[in-house]
This record gives sequence, C-alpha cells and structure tokens, in this order.
Amino acid sequence: MDAMVLHRIGGPLVRETRPDPVPGSGEIRIRVEACAVCRTDLHVIDGELPDLHLPIVPGHEIVGRIEALGAGVAGPAIGARVGVPWLGHTCGRCVYCASGRENLCDTPGFTGYTRDGGFATHVLAEAAFTIPLSEAADPVATAPLLCAGLIGWRTLRMAGDAAGIGLYGFGAAAHIVAQICRHQGRAVYAFTRPGDLKAQDLARDLGAAWVGDSGTPPPALLDAALIFAPDGTLVPAALRAVCKGGSVVCGGIHMSDIPAFAYALLWGERRVLSVANLTREDARSFFALVPQAGIVTRTRVFRLAEAEAAIAAHRSGIEGAAVLVP
Repeated sequence: MDAMVLHRIGGPLVRETRPDPVPGSGEIRIRVEACAVCRTDLHVIDGELPDLHLPIVPGHEIVGRIEALGAGVAGPAIGARVGVPWLGHTCGRCVYCASGRENLCDTPGFTGYTRDGGFATHVLAEAAFTIPLSEAADPVATAPLLCAGLIGWRTLRMAGDAAGIGLYGFGAAAHIVAQICRHQGRAVYAFTRPGDLKAQDLARDLGAAWVGDSGTPPPALLDAALIFAPDGTLVPAALRAVCKGGSVVCGGIHMSDIPAFAYALLWGERRVLSVANLTREDARSFFALVPQAGIVTRTRVFRLAEAEAAIAAHRSGIEGAAVLVP
C-alpha cells in the first residue's frame, strides 16, 4: 500500500510504500476510493491537538470497499462499500457510552489521529464503526459527508428548532448544513472571511437569505449561530448576533482562545455550546436525511501524491471540499 505519512508536527507528508495491513479481531481492511481533507486534518498536522502519536497517516472522511475481514467480523461483506468517520473506537463501558453519549467516551480512538487514516490506498477500521454506503454512491461526492456532513449535522441538531441560522465560516461543513436548512425551511445567514467572494457566491447559490463578512451584523437577530471557523473571536461576535434565548454552537475540535466579553452578551438566557466528535446514531440519522434533502457536495479532486496541494487549498479556502483519490 501507499500512504502519506506525517512524521513531525508541521509536516510535510511523506509518501511511503508499506505492506498491506492485516486486520485484527473486529477489524476490516478497506481499499480507499476517496478521502476528503478536513479542517481537523490541519489541526493534526499543525500539532494543535493533544497527545499526537507520530508517525500517523491523517484522513478520516473515507469511502472505500472492504478487502479483508478480521476474526469475529460477520459483516459487512467483502466488496461492500463503507464509510469510515472520525470516531473509530469507544470502550462501550464508561458512563458516557452507557448513556448513549459515546462521542464523549473516556478512552476513544480516532481515525487519522490515534490510528492511521485514509490518506492512503488502504486503511484498517473497526467494523462496528464503519457506515454502510450505497453501491450507487459517488465516492468523491460522499467523502465530505463523513465528517463535514456529520459534524455539521450534529452542530445543527444542537441548535434545536431555531428558524434563523447563522453560519460562521462557509466551508465544507457549512455548505452541507445550508442545504439541510433549506430542506427544513430554515433561513441561513452566511458569514465568511472578509473578501472571500467565492464563499459568498457559494452561499448565495445555496439559498442563503443574507451573506456578509464575519464582522458585519446580520439584518435581523439570529435564533442560533453555528461556528465552523476555528476563530475564538467569532464567539462574542455571534453572541451579539443572536436573540435572547439563542444558542451559539461551536462545531470545531479546536479553536483559538475566546476573548473576554461582557456578561451582557450572554445574559438573556443565551447559550454557548461545543460539539465533541459524533455518534453512530448521528451517522444513521444523517445518511437517512441525505437523499431526502438532495444534498450535493462541492468538491475538488487531488491525487494521493498531491496531498500537500490539497491541504494548501483547504488552508487558503476552497469551494466545498478537497478530496484525495488513490
């Protein structure tokens, strides 16, 4: 197999040829068809997440076909198409797992962070944490749904039944959430980096009711704001934009420090929440919604050897998502 491997914080990724991995008990080997690049991959590469074990193969938005089964795996079958998301293992025993909150497991495993991921031709995954996918699924179009879609969905669900939704950072996750909001009859207010005309055009194309940069107040108070950009200064900005009783939901795994702000911004029963990882129930409910909502992802394809270019494109801002194909 070929893999793009991170040996030191900051990169670069090094292409290596390795023996095809052998699945252990409960595992499957997957031939990768596509793996999208996620903001979390950048946090891994930049050393912004704790306890990084090097070397590591990044990538956790994986679509592929099963090539081999480890001991104890009865299904899915060899040849089946599956998705591999960020959450790759939970203990199943802690208080969080026992209460349906496996995303908060005390001893989790994460694809492309604690175990090798999908910037490769092959990857191992625990069978129980893969997602069955349709034979008709387009691997490139589906790959961003495995994290940008799933985390976006969980973030939106935490906003409850809010009708007016602000999306801060209009990238891979927001462009999927915007389509869900349109399907559900919610109004979207899109906030982009100043001068990011491509992102603003994409937001308008996806039916946003209003588009502006992150420093501009919306024309009406929001019921909720979802923050996908890893910029802590957006939290007080979003609090200013939401109405009393409104929620600000931070959807990223890492964010720069949140500056001090006056209590008056929080008063009025406004809430600031974070999203941590995802659950398998999130995956089931989201992938049932995808065909109903008619979600279409915007993607730009890179070859596996072009992983550095794909990462650079993600850093600079790309319409939708960058996707690696072996």
